[in-house]
Amino acid sequence: MAARYNVEVPSFLALNSESDLDAVMAASHTEPVILFKHSQTCGVSLMARDVMSDSELPAPVHEVVVQRHRDVSQAIATRLSVRHESPQVFVVARGVAVWHSSHNGVRPERITAAWLDAAASFTAPAAVR
Repeated sequence: MAARYNVEVPSFLALNSESDLDAVMAASHTEPVILFKHSQTCGVSLMARDVMSDSELPAPVHEVVVQRHRDVSQAIATRLSVRHESPQVFVVARGVAVWHSSHNGVRPERITAAWLDAAASFTAPAAVR
């Protein structure tokens, strides 16, 4: 593995319970959040996680490992009204999935663009929203 000098590596924050998810959803009302559903037994998911961990992302990644916390994974699908897949990434703003993708669509540049678009809505005048 290459040395990571002067590279900002994203933080992966574990989502271990529905109360953790509640806190993240509440935080999405002040700025966008990134959610990642990760499967430890899926090669595509492992590659997606590696690419994300080697990239600069605009915010920490809140990660649920689906094999460990199926209840949290299902709660994400239910609350955001998006069918479960893994790997799967969401940008959530104001409690709503404003962008999501799965499998080969989990790319840092796409996540960053979606997060920046969502963040702009927090700074836009109220009449524009």
